[in-house]
Amino acid sequence: MNQTEIINIFTKKTLGLTFVLSAAAFAFAQEKVGVSGSVVNKNNQPVPYASVTFSNKQNKMFSDAALTDEKGQYKVDLTPGNYDITVEAIDYKKNVIANKQVTAAGSIGAFSIEPETSATNIKTGEIQGIVLTAPTTKAYKVELDKKTYDPSQDIVSKGGNLQDVLSNVPSVSVDTDGTVSMRGSSNVKFLINGKPSALLGIDDGANALQSIPADQIEKIEVITNPSSKFEASGTAGILNIILKKNKKTGFNGSVTGTLGYLPQTSMNTNLSWRKGKFNWFLNGGGGYRESKNTNRSQTWFTNAINPTDGTYTDQESITKNKSNNYNASGGLTFDITDKTSVNASGTVRTFDSDNLGTVNYNYDYLNGSSAFRQRLNTGSNNNLAFQGDFGLDHKFDDKGQNISLSVSLQRNRSNNGTDVNDSSNGAFLLQDNIDQKTINKTVVAKADYELPIGEVSKVEAGYRLDINNNDYDNMVMETLAPSTIPAYLGDYSYNANYKEMFNAFYLQFKSKVGKLGYQLGLRDEVSKVDINYLNLSGLAKNQTKNYNNLFPSVFLSYDIAKDNQFLINYSRRIDRPRSFFMIPNPSYNDNQNIFDGNIDLNPSYVDSYEFGYSISKKSFTLNPTLYYRHSTDDVKMLVFKTTENGLPVFHTKPINLGNDDRYGMDFNFNWDATKWLKFLGNVDLFGYKTTGTYYDPSTMDKPMSFEGSGFSTRARLTSTFKVDKTFSFQIQGFYRGGQKTESQDRKDMYAINFGASKTIWNGNGTISFNIQDIFNTRAMQSTTYSTDFTRDSYMQWQPRQFALSFTYRFKQGEKIEQSKKKKDINANDTGGDEQGGPM
Repeated sequence: MNQTEIINIFTKKTLGLTFVLSAAAFAFAQEKVGVSGSVVNKNNQPVPYASVTFSNKQNKMFSDAALTDEKGQYKVDLTPGNYDITVEAIDYKKNVIANKQVTAAGSIGAFSIEPETSATNIKTGEIQGIVLTAPTTKAYKVELDKKTYDPSQDIVSKGGNLQDVLSNVPSVSVDTDGTVSMRGSSNVKFLINGKPSALLGIDDGANALQSIPADQIEKIEVITNPSSKFEASGTAGILNIILKKNKKTGFNGSVTGTLGYLPQTSMNTNLSWRKGKFNWFLNGGGGYRESKNTNRSQTWFTNAINPTDGTYTDQESITKNKSNNYNASGGLTFDITDKTSVNASGTVRTFDSDNLGTVNYNYDYLNGSSAFRQRLNTGSNNNLAFQGDFGLDHKFDDKGQNISLSVSLQRNRSNNGTDVNDSSNGAFLLQDNIDQKTINKTVVAKADYELPIGEVSKVEAGYRLDINNNDYDNMVMETLAPSTIPAYLGDYSYNANYKEMFNAFYLQFKSKVGKLGYQLGLRDEVSKVDINYLNLSGLAKNQTKNYNNLFPSVFLSYDIAKDNQFLINYSRRIDRPRSFFMIPNPSYNDNQNIFDGNIDLNPSYVDSYEFGYSISKKSFTLNPTLYYRHSTDDVKMLVFKTTENGLPVFHTKPINLGNDDRYGMDFNFNWDATKWLKFLGNVDLFGYKTTGTYYDPSTMDKPMSFEGSGFSTRARLTSTFKVDKTFSFQIQGFYRGGQKTESQDRKDMYAINFGASKTIWNGNGTISFNIQDIFNTRAMQSTTYSTDFTRDSYMQWQPRQFALSFTYRFKQGEKIEQSKKKKDINANDTGGDEQGGPM
């Protein structure tokens, strides 16, 4: 692809939506004038961090506010009109200037305020101090039941997507195929704003992760051992993705554009407006990306007897993909009263891709002959997701008693088409046409209630209803000769429906006795699963499963000193099989590598224990955690071989193998070594042991025992160098140690990334550049052993790539919140509200 084509894609595919959103931005900014001024004391000395509130007397929607800087100066954009101006500062008397006429841009002079009469700063004592919050210096924060990662300082993922951000989150790892894991386990539950979301697709695949821009992510909550308040799914833990929703008053926004190679372009806009009782946000954008996936395998067969039996197969698969994604979301919050508010939001996401894959097979036989086979795959994917969220929040009093009600309606539709052409030694072998359509409909309704008891105790209770309905339509047509009529493959052409409904109730109590804090919870989940399957060969399977499980959780903390504590917790979790795993014969994209579903698959359960220590000081945070997880009915992927039409066929099937034990130490830290050098690191040392029995589906003659154990490591270190106030760069290294079981030996893997960021235009613009996988080493290599074959595999999901991005920020309003006991002034807040709840 040449430069002209890249620019053409950039303009046609991504600018349109952004221009529409930006037009809305300027509509709210028009007809305003820039007003400046200062606040001084009676000695004409500047008063820093004073709040200046402009109340429009004709229309409250035109009101605005500002904070003075360290020199006592401020700037604000106002609609011309008549204003009452209120000036406030800690240890100073309030000053109200009535009926001030604003007609044109310029300075309106200095406002003077007088200090409190008491020399002992009584007012300061009542308010308990002033907190000046600069941009956070810590990207990693430890709380009682979760850890929070702030990606705003993550330079290496600027202009990227959710998958790029997750690659940098402590305790989280992203494999070369896009699989996300925590502490060596891939059974991770994804939430967006506290709820499962259509934005992540039906099976939380890598494509969905790539369609959420990094610029729209406020923070990521890493919940390795969730409490009873959270849904019980995900034995490895929960990743809660909090999207941006600005808190600041007035109009705020930003636009980020990115160009990169392998060719990628994107443009995303985040807008918000907060006036009086209304707060709206509008985010959206789109992008284009190319990728290249490489798979190689070499297989040696150990049971060849006849001269025409294959003894060696060399396979190489290269798939090139071109994809477009667009997303738009908007929402509105309205404060009915000071204690009651309602909110509504909607999101739409599209993802389209075209891919071309070439698979080459080389066969060697005992009689000395050889054969060559080539498989060409041309495929397309179209995905469309909608989500609507509605909620009501009510505060019963000012002591923290509140209730939150919400409902989420979601729909995800995915169409996949693949044309396959096989040839052997240059001659036509077969042609397949595969059409897959999946529709997912989800309803999530929940209620959360909180009741404080005294100063340190709180009761939390809630209910949640989940209804999931998945329809699968898979049709495979095969042509065995150029002149013959295509015929359906009855075993792989089917309709299936998967329905799941569960009701959940939880009760949780949190309190503290001296230095000991505790949180006790119990969750009950009543689940029902219905599966109906029918293929064209006449095979029909129906399955109904009912579960009723209790999930307790215990969290303890002991404060050694301020910001220095021990943490102990326990929880019970469940791993519900993905709907895709339970549909018989769900995949036929390659007739030599087939994924078989298992309708008899059962959930697995895990008891999880953690013992951690956390110390957080001004310049560093240390958080080592020892953990142990014991799983029953653990799900593993069984690989076995059959022979069909004279060719070896490898099947992959999920089974409930047995017990799985995992243990280790997860060590997270960040250290501000100097004013110009910071470190953020994670080291995970873990061991595992799996035992169980299974039947080889190719023989089914007798049960076979399985036992595998080993020890492995994962490590990541990010170094941030601050050259000056406007320029920083990062170097990030990642290492994953090898893993060895009875049937597989996986090799070590490492990668190094680089990022740089420069702020321009008085902080309104930022230029970022990054290189992912500088040395092109991020590839997975493994050797698989079986009774009749040994296979070496190599897989690289994406080669080295780089990106250049530019962010422009619209006028940044000030976040001003005052309370009776505490006043928090944030002079540079880029954060967002937490939307939704965790239940």
